[in-house]
Amino acid sequence: MKGKREQRLNSEFQREIYDILKNKVKNHDITEMFSILEVDVTNDLKYAKVFVSVFSTNEDRKQKTFNAICDSAKFVRGELAKIMRIRTVPELKFVMDTSSDYGNKIDKIISGFTYNTPEGDEDDA
Repeated sequence: MKGKREQRLNSEFQREIYDILKNKVKNHDITEMFSILEVDVTNDLKYAKVFVSVFSTNEDRKQKTFNAICDSAKFVRGELAKIMRIRTVPELKFVMDTSSDYGNKIDKIISGFTYNTPEGDEDDA
């Protein structure tokens, strides 16, 4: 379980990384809508996993946007160093979060099933 400091740092990093990517990174390959879902910083603040979800129906543009976000990691880290008031700014590793794709797949599978109630099992209230 993470302490309050780690939780606060993770949420602050999440907010600042999104702001930097959205407003300061000038990469024309970031064309799709994206979200920073979670940031997980190690205890020694050397590394941070940044979970990114890119929303697109086109897989090529989705991957291109994610690659552009990954390519801007050093710039984002430099901007974080200017903004955050901590001694060490972690090295950022962006990770594609596919949980929404997995959830959509499960929803399609579930919606393919129909639930029929057997005759006479209805509750009479």
